[in-house]
Amino acid sequence: MRIGFFVNDVQKELSHYTTNGLALAALGRDHEAWVMGVDDLIYDEDDKVKSVARHVPKKKYKSSEAYLKDLKGSQARVEEITLDDLDVLFLRFDPAREPESRHWARRVGIDFGRAAMRNGVLVLNDPNGLSHARNKLYFQLFPQDVRPKTIITRNREHIKAFASKRKGFVILKPLQGFGGKGIFKVRGTETSNLNQIIDALSDGGYIIAQEYLEEASKGDTRLFLVNGQPLYFKGKYAAFRRIITAEHGLPPTASFERAELTDEILEIAEVVRPKLIRDGIFFARLDIVGNKLMEINVFTAGGLDLAQSFEGPNFCQAIVGALERKIEYIKFSRRSFNNLEMATM
Repeated sequence: MRIGFFVNDVQKELSHYTTNGLALAALGRDHEAWVMGVDDLIYDEDDKVKSVARHVPKKKYKSSEAYLKDLKGSQARVEEITLDDLDVLFLRFDPAREPESRHWARRVGIDFGRAAMRNGVLVLNDPNGLSHARNKLYFQLFPQDVRPKTIITRNREHIKAFASKRKGFVILKPLQGFGGKGIFKVRGTETSNLNQIIDALSDGGYIIAQEYLEEASKGDTRLFLVNGQPLYFKGKYAAFRRIITAEHGLPPTASFERAELTDEILEIAEVVRPKLIRDGIFFARLDIVGNKLMEINVFTAGGLDLAQSFEGPNFCQAIVGALERKIEYIKFSRRSFNNLEMATM
């Protein structure tokens, strides 16, 4: 299998990134693992989607650090490849990492990925699904009972009325924001602060007002999904828990521990599964607080190394195995269709 991994910038990849774990797992199963960045794509005059891509010189590596050193170094194979010749193009770029000065880069993977799909390349996650997910309104399309109460508006009075109904804090943030910027936590009773924040956010468009879940101050549970199902391998779920520690006068810090998955958490995964499958979201991470879903990461679901460190199994192996089965199914379907076509001629 020839797999291409599309990232923001190959030279800025870090050893703990999930993408590198996936590439290592692919190499270990005798697949090719090409890596390319936002600046490397080419739509050629022959209507082929191409890229300058990098591949490590060896088939086996003992660590992601050694793999990444070779991938970035002069010993890497650097070739112009045709994406149409890949079996899988795995989109692993994060639009939020691109600054405003490179706003054009936030859609490159989606647009070129969509073009590659025309010639039969399996592109994951599906560019059409990712295109919808770039907007925070996408989150509101999942069932209401698993989401915090939320309104989206530019109307000051509606926001203040929503905030006044909450006993504690509310979260205000821009609908079109990236990378966690412009997020405010304010008490609904603090009218003057509320007015100032609404004024500041309204310059950028629509505003999301959301109930604040008190459990969020203690952290969240992060659960990985593959093909809409919780990633379960060798008797273990791919998950971890993030713990927030806030000391007086100091910024909050995060630590991580093994997650204890409840029936409520698994039920949330079941509720969101149908839409993720319809949208072609092959690999995702759910961030869950209590019994509410706070975020669905469909671009660069990361932290799989933490889940592996707490649970034991190499979950990247399971993901590559799922890719193998997808490709085999696609090839089987094409053979069956061609045989049927020949039989009816």
